[in-house]
Amino acid sequence: MFRTRHTGFTLAELLIALAILGVNATFTIPKIITAQQNSTYNTIAKEDISAIAGAYQNAQMAGLVSSGTTLGVITQYINYAATDTSTTIDDVTTAGSQTCNATLPCLKMHNSSLIRYRANASFDGTSTTHALWFHIDPDGAYSGTTNGAGKLLVMFIYYNGKIVDGANIPSTTNSYAAYTAAATNTPSWFSW
Repeated sequence: MFRTRHTGFTLAELLIALAILGVNATFTIPKIITAQQNSTYNTIAKEDISAIAGAYQNAQMAGLVSSGTTLGVITQYINYAATDTSTTIDDVTTAGSQTCNATLPCLKMHNSSLIRYRANASFDGTSTTHALWFHIDPDGAYSGTTNGAGKLLVMFIYYNGKIVDGANIPSTTNSYAAYTAAATNTPSWFSW
C-alpha cells in the first residue's frame, strides 16, 4: 500500500518567513511614508510658486511692476484663503522657527501652506539682480525641530519674472538686503 505524503510548511518555517517580512516592513514603510510626504510638500511648493508667478504676470499686465514694487502689490492677484499675522512656522533647515507678523505677513493658501514675505521690501531696481524673496512653509505649521519634515523653502522672484530657489540664487539685492545662495535655504524635499 502506498502512503501519500502531505507537503507543506512547518510552523518554524512560517514564523521565520513572517519575521523576515516584519524586518523588511520595519525598514521600508518609513521610507515610503517619507517619500510620499516629500512628494506632497514638493507639489504644494510648486502650486505656491505658480501662484506667485501668475500674480506677478497679472501685476505686470496691470502696469503695477516697477523698481518700487513690493510683494504686497503682487499678492492682490493671488487666490489665498486669509492673511495670517500670528502663526509660528518653520524656518530653514538647521534653524528653529519664524512668526508671521505685520511686517512679515503670511498668506494662508487653500492647500494649507503659508507663504511668508516682507511687506515693505521692494525690488529697488530693474536689473536682473533685483529680486524679492518669499518663504513657503508647505504644512503651514512649526514642526518643533531644526531638521524635521516641512522645513521652510526660500524663493526669489526677479524683476524679469524668473523664480529661483534660495540655494541656487546668483547675487541678489532688494531694498531690504543683499542675499547670497545658501544650501539651507532649500530643504531636501524640494526639487524642480
